[in-house]
Amino acid sequence: MNAIFAMKFVTISSVILAITTIAGCTVGPDYHSPQVNVNGHWSETLSGGETDKSEDIAQWWRRFDDRELDSLVRRAIASNLDVTIATARVRESRAELGVTKADLWPSADLEGSYARQRQSQNQPIIGAIPLPGNVPFETDLYEASFDSSWELDIFGGKRRAVEAGAANLAAAQFNLQDAQVTLVSEVARNYIQFRSDQRRLQIAHENIQAQRHSVEIARDRFRNGFVSDLDAEQAATVLAQTEAEVPTLESDREASIHAIEILLGRQPGSLHAELTDAAPIPALPPSVPIGLPADLLRRRPDIRAAERQLAAATANIGVATADLFPKLSLTGDFGWESVSAADWFSGGSRYWSIGPAAQWHIFDAGRIFSNIKVRNARQEQALATYQKTVLNGLEEVENALVKYSKEQLRNRSLREAAASGEKSTRISREQYGQGITSFINVLDAERSLYQAQDQVVISDQAVAQNMITVYKALGGGWSGPGAVHH
Repeated sequence: MNAIFAMKFVTISSVILAITTIAGCTVGPDYHSPQVNVNGHWSETLSGGETDKSEDIAQWWRRFDDRELDSLVRRAIASNLDVTIATARVRESRAELGVTKADLWPSADLEGSYARQRQSQNQPIIGAIPLPGNVPFETDLYEASFDSSWELDIFGGKRRAVEAGAANLAAAQFNLQDAQVTLVSEVARNYIQFRSDQRRLQIAHENIQAQRHSVEIARDRFRNGFVSDLDAEQAATVLAQTEAEVPTLESDREASIHAIEILLGRQPGSLHAELTDAAPIPALPPSVPIGLPADLLRRRPDIRAAERQLAAATANIGVATADLFPKLSLTGDFGWESVSAADWFSGGSRYWSIGPAAQWHIFDAGRIFSNIKVRNARQEQALATYQKTVLNGLEEVENALVKYSKEQLRNRSLREAAASGEKSTRISREQYGQGITSFINVLDAERSLYQAQDQVVISDQAVAQNMITVYKALGGGWSGPGAVHH
């Protein structure tokens, strides 16, 4: 019996192998990466220290040479909750791919059972036949079996499913990298904001001290009868206006700290002690390597993710198309069955069966064709999404370059204005002390100086944050397969 079983199994397997070899094909369109034509150079003039060199910008924040920023970024990558979610989605996609791959292989089950059963004496046929009284209608039944089935992937539907699953896994990995790009830029942006708020508060307090001194001078001159009390009241008004700026700046500073804490996955208030000491806004690096537009297709993880999603959508067309063709399976069943435990595994208790099975949907009211149309439409959407993502990326870089270079021009003008304001304030104070000019000129000069100094800090912040936006638009802040390294 074993020899016969083995011979039949080998014969059927040979037939199935021959059919698979002959008809083994993969239906549906083969995927080819879309060709995207991009300009050879950026349309904006690189006038703000940018270069078209393609350098490694995976850790661009280190160019600020700020240890605190380096530490914050490192901890954020390790504990940020958005990155944690994206990492879990990668594990989910990898597990789903494992489930899909398992469909390529046979499945096998082992089963054993015991039952005490009784048959009806009055059942059809048997109930109509006279039987002796010793016929056992109540018996034991022992059964053990091994069964296996294998759906052969002749037309490649399962292989297309694996292809789609692998593409979805890659897309999830690129989405993780995209979350890291966003995270790094947000940590750096809020850190620059925090240092800017600190500096603006420092300038406000310095001007408050100077304006308090002006108030004392005006009051002293009023007491000595040199001027009316109008000068003192005007000086007090300017002082109060400057003091009114402090609570807003303090609340902005606290909000920046809280934003950094949340990005690090920590509760508000946990970084206050660490960030109490004031520090300057990090100095800008001398150059910003932005590469060429073509590099963007490899650098930006959101573009890479969109391309992989397009690949998955293309493969799913093949999955749907495979339903048009017959499905061929190989099934087998082997076991022992007996009414007595004593001879349960004896030769006479064995049973087995093996053979191919075929199934072909010949009528489903157009369901399969409609499903193929659905998959084709989704593939078209994925292609358009990819193309849109590329265009959005190019736009973001161009806009970031404009803002970065133009803000540097504005920053230079503001610094010149602040320098002139310092000189004007000094001269007006000296002239007022000599009685040459009115006190209103002193107040106007002090007010203008404070505004100019504050605007310089705001512009310093904007230049640094615009540079961060450039790096984010370029896809900097991640490393892995496909990143640009030179």
